Amino acid sequence: MPSTARRTLLTGAAGLGAASLLPSSAKATSPARTRLTREDHRVVIIGSGFGGGVAALRLARAGVSVTVLERGRRWPTGPNADTFPRLSRPDRRVLWHGTVPEAVRPLARLLGAPLDLAPHVGLLEPVLGRDMLAVCAAGVGGGSLVYQGMTLQPSEAVFRTWLPEKLNYRRMDRIHYPRVARTLGVATAPNRLVETPNYRLARHFARRVRAAGHHLGRIPMPIDWEYALAELRGEMRPAYTSGDCVFGGKHSVDVTYLRRAEATGRVRLATHHQVTAISRTKNGRWRVYVDRTDDSGRVLEQKILTTRALVMAAGSLNTSKLLVRASATGAVPDLPDGLGRGWGTNGDRIYLWSGLQEELGPVQGGPVVYGSKDWDDPATAHTITQSSLPPLAAAAHTTLLFGFGVSPDRGRFRYDARTDTVTLHWPRHGDAGSHRRIHQRISAVARGLGTLTDTNSVVNTTLHPLGGAAMGTVCDLEGRVLGQRGLYVLDGALLPGTTGACNPSMTIAAVAERALDALVSEDVGTVI
Repeated sequence: MPSTARRTLLTGAAGLGAASLLPSSAKATSPARTRLTREDHRVVIIGSGFGGGVAALRLARAGVSVTVLERGRRWPTGPNADTFPRLSRPDRRVLWHGTVPEAVRPLARLLGAPLDLAPHVGLLEPVLGRDMLAVCAAGVGGGSLVYQGMTLQPSEAVFRTWLPEKLNYRRMDRIHYPRVARTLGVATAPNRLVETPNYRLARHFARRVRAAGHHLGRIPMPIDWEYALAELRGEMRPAYTSGDCVFGGKHSVDVTYLRRAEATGRVRLATHHQVTAISRTKNGRWRVYVDRTDDSGRVLEQKILTTRALVMAAGSLNTSKLLVRASATGAVPDLPDGLGRGWGTNGDRIYLWSGLQEELGPVQGGPVVYGSKDWDDPATAHTITQSSLPPLAAAAHTTLLFGFGVSPDRGRFRYDARTDTVTLHWPRHGDAGSHRRIHQRISAVARGLGTLTDTNSVVNTTLHPLGGAAMGTVCDLEGRVLGQRGLYVLDGALLPGTTGACNPSMTIAAVAERALDALVSEDVGTVI
C-alpha cells in the first residue's frame, strides 16, 4: 500500500512511466535526489506472510530463484528472547510508523493501545476505510508475527458452503491442511499446563461454555507448550503464562516456511522494501516499484524490479490496493472486472469481558486454550474463544472474547483519481446476522459475571481482512490472475471474504499449498 508524503520521484526513469505510477502526494513532496536502481529477477513475491512463505518455499524447492520483498523488518528471536514489544509495555515497535487514525482513537484507548509513537517499521498498521477499521501486519513473517496463533480448520460442510467446491475439501483435508499443521508444529495445550493456577481463567471459561450447553474444545496452536511449562518452573521469563504473547513467540512463518526456503540458497529476502506500484510492460513482463527505507521510513533508495512472474502476497488490504490502483491508472490494463470486490471481515467480533471477580484475573495464561464451535448449520456457523490479555489488562480483571462467523455481506475497494488513493468501503450494517449470533452466545457465556463491551460498537473492526482479488472472479483456484500471464495472488485477497467460522491462517496457507502443487507442476519452466 503506498505510504504518503515520503515518496521520491524516480529520477532517470524516462520512458518507463515510473513517475506517473507514484502516488500524487509523493510527487509533490519528494526529496530531490535519491539513487535509482534497476534489477531483473525470475520471480518476485510481495509479502512474507502465510501465502508468501508457502510460495517461497515450494518454488525454491522446485529449483526456482525467488526474491521476497517485505516492507517491514526481520525480528530475530528465539526462546526467552526480548525481540518483540509487549502489550503490557507498548513502545514504537508496535505501530507501523507510529500513529493511530483519529477516528479510531476511542477504540485504541479502550484497548490500552499507544496512540502516538515515533515513526518506526512497527508490527501493526490500522487502516481506516469507510465504516470499517482493518488491521494488517508488517515484518518478515507477516500476520503470523501478530496473531494469537489459533490454527483452525473448517469442517467439510462449512467449507463447501462458503468456499468454491472445486477446491476439493477432501483432498485438502488429506494433504494440504496436514502439511500446514506439520510445518507449523501445531499442538493443543497439555493438561499439566491447563491445570496450573495461571490458567484458572481458561478453565473458568470452559466451565461457563459447558454450563450454557455449548460445544467446547481445545484450540490447536503453533506453539511448543514446553516453553510455557518452563516459564512456570522459573527457567524462562513469563510470556505465554502471563498472557503477554501476541507478538512473536510462536512457530511463525519466518522460523518455519521462510527459514526452510532460505536454507535452499535460492531465496533472497529483502526487508525494508515498500512496494509503491506495479505495472506490466509491453512485452508482458512485470515491473515492481519499490522504496528501500530505514527503520524510520526515510527513503534511502528507489528500485525498479523487472520479473517474468509476480506473486502478490502482501495481504488482502495491500494486495488489493496495489492491483486496484494499477487497474485504475492503466498501469496494468485488462484486469478482471471483479477486482476490488468480494471483500469480507471473516465475521470478526471482539469483546472485552470485565469484572472485579477473581475469575477474570489477575493472571491469564495463554495465548488461547479453549474455543466453542457452533457449526451444525453451515449457513450460520460461528466460533467463540477466550484469548488472554497481558498483566496490565488482567490486573483490571479484563479478558478478551473473540468470535468468527460467516456472512454473505461484502465490501469493495474504490480508487479516487483526485487523491490517487484506494479506500475500502463497507456496508454500514454488514455482518449484522453473524454478529447477532455471536453476541447471543458470548452473552450466554458471560451472563451474570462482569460486563461485556462490544468493541465493534466503537468502530467496525476486523483483524482478518479477506478478499479483493477473489478466486472465481479475479483469479483461478491456483491464484493465477485471469488474463494476466505471470501474475498471481496467493494471500488473504484470494479468499472470498470468509474462511468458514475460523481464523484464516490455516486456510490461507493450505490454499497456497494446494496452489503451489499445481503451479510447480504446470507453470514452472513455462510461465515461471
